[in-house]
Amino acid sequence: MRLRAVFILFAVGLGGWGVLWAQKQFQQYPGVEYENFPLPPDYQEKTEWTRARLKYSSFDVVHPPIRDGYHRWTVDYPRSDRHLMQGVRRLTRIHTRSVEQIVELDGSDDVFNWPVMYAVEVGYWHLSDDEAAQLRDYLLRGGFFMCDDFHGTIEWNNFMASMKKVFPDRRVVDLDNKDPIFHVIYDLDDRFQVPGAQYLFSGQIYEYDGYGAQWRGIYDDQGRVMVAICHNMDLGDAWEWSDDPRYPEKFASLAYRIAVNYFVYDLTH
Repeated sequence: MRLRAVFILFAVGLGGWGVLWAQKQFQQYPGVEYENFPLPPDYQEKTEWTRARLKYSSFDVVHPPIRDGYHRWTVDYPRSDRHLMQGVRRLTRIHTRSVEQIVELDGSDDVFNWPVMYAVEVGYWHLSDDEAAQLRDYLLRGGFFMCDDFHGTIEWNNFMASMKKVFPDRRVVDLDNKDPIFHVIYDLDDRFQVPGAQYLFSGQIYEYDGYGAQWRGIYDDQGRVMVAICHNMDLGDAWEWSDDPRYPEKFASLAYRIAVNYFVYDLTH
């Protein structure tokens, strides 16, 4: 009996070791705007939660590319991510580190280690059938996906071309002001369009024909928001530029409150 107990303990320990090794370690990538961005002191801290950023394939036929080698998934990265995660540490009791986790829909199980996934510039993403299938599996297993920073009709249609691969039979709907996602921490009935940093030189809140903010989502069978879509706004820029006095505080403040609500909603629903 004693030998059997030792064997069971060894097997359990080995299984736990395998799970830890299955989880990919933090890795920093070069961004289109930032390279060698300073790492915060807690970047290697073992925490209970962090927000993942999706690394995806894209194409530039929607609008002209800014420059060769421009990877859309790295927009605002990592400055936006680091600012946001520091805000989550200050504003909540979520045990998180101040860095992001980059994930890919690569067929491995790593994506299932990260409960919240964020993607930027999804007006340019291009998911393969296999990637769409894994994103669907991730969401139906309880994952939460938030996308942001895409504008106007053209980018919406391109976003939906891939999202329809993910959920061909589920509707994208406008989120009602009464939905708990807008009230779980902060009451956010009075939301408004959050512009990107282009506002600082253009004075214009919208981009292309994206004249009004659209807070949309996809629900699971239990009525839980599993896809939160922030269209015609740029929360990523609001987090990124929140330490710049030129960027209006009211935009940055709403962007942080939205993120806190969405993350706490996912952890409690």
